[in-house]
Amino acid sequence: MAGQKDIAPPFATLRRALLLWYRKNRRDLPWRKSRDPYAIWVSEIMLQQTRVAVVIERYQAFVERFPTLLALALAPEQEVLALWSGLGYYRRARMLHKAAQYVTETQHGTLPTTAAELRTLPGIGDYTAAAIASIAHGEPIAVVDGNVERVVCRLAGWEAPTKTQSTALRKRVAEFAQQMLDRLHVGDFNQAMMELGALVCTPRSPQCLTCPLRKHCKTRGEHKTAPRARMRSQEAGYALTVRTNAAYGKDGSRSQREVLLEQRPAEATVMPGLWELPPLRDPAVPESVLRLTVRHAIMQVNYYVRIRTVFEDDVERLAIEPAGERRWVPLDTAATMALTGLARKVLARTHLLPAPPLDTVAPGTP
Repeated sequence: MAGQKDIAPPFATLRRALLLWYRKNRRDLPWRKSRDPYAIWVSEIMLQQTRVAVVIERYQAFVERFPTLLALALAPEQEVLALWSGLGYYRRARMLHKAAQYVTETQHGTLPTTAAELRTLPGIGDYTAAAIASIAHGEPIAVVDGNVERVVCRLAGWEAPTKTQSTALRKRVAEFAQQMLDRLHVGDFNQAMMELGALVCTPRSPQCLTCPLRKHCKTRGEHKTAPRARMRSQEAGYALTVRTNAAYGKDGSRSQREVLLEQRPAEATVMPGLWELPPLRDPAVPESVLRLTVRHAIMQVNYYVRIRTVFEDDVERLAIEPAGERRWVPLDTAATMALTGLARKVLARTHLLPAPPLDTVAPGTP
């Protein structure tokens, strides 16, 4: 605490205990089977503010389609966004794509090897740069994400940083983490710290009895944390308009059916360029015409969404005039497009598209 002199913990003991725990308990995650800087980079960007269970399926599909940095750089942005669908925070995908193009054009397609150089790339901050440099190249630099910050604060007996003290405290956390770092096993140690925070030293109800560092922890989980931001609620309504295109035939097979979609304008602050169902003028859909209801979370907002079936002739009357392009899309084409998470969820739940992996709510989608 402020005014008290910190006593350095036995770092050597902590390192040994943590690495032993990690080797016995680490999760078998696909990105841990590679030391390819590109694969590590993709996984770290995907894991930002997104649960591991959600990332696993999307990561595997993404690296299968874009196995190299060059493949990613040469891909159209819409295809990159389509593969990102369901992860939310689409700005991450755009910055990943731009950085791949920048590296291809200026670095001969090879990612820099040091954290300092990696930080010069679009979308790569201190955390991601340290993760890539330490795991792929063994650079002795500590990775500090939210999990590591929590572990360090509890070990040292510090309160979680508030807005007024975050800069000073985060600097102390980074210094502590750097002192604690095992320089002989840098990549494993950084991953062990993050794994401990994710599995044991959790924000609420930490599993202190199973923690390998509990003997030297000053808080044993009794640790003040900032309250969660309150979720806001908002209602929304969308039109589900499907037709069978006579040019294909009339037997009703999926490849012959089309759905009406519209593209969000490029200047939109949230999900620019993604495709969605037409928003309704009035979200208060009468029960008599209600197709389904969906709850969908975006950042700090819980959307309670009503979907109604709208016939082609009624779209202009019931839906808001689009700011971007609106067009009919064959369902098999829609499955490969950069849809918003909500649009993909609705189309899956109405059996018009295959269900997305885990059918999960995206944590955010700016």
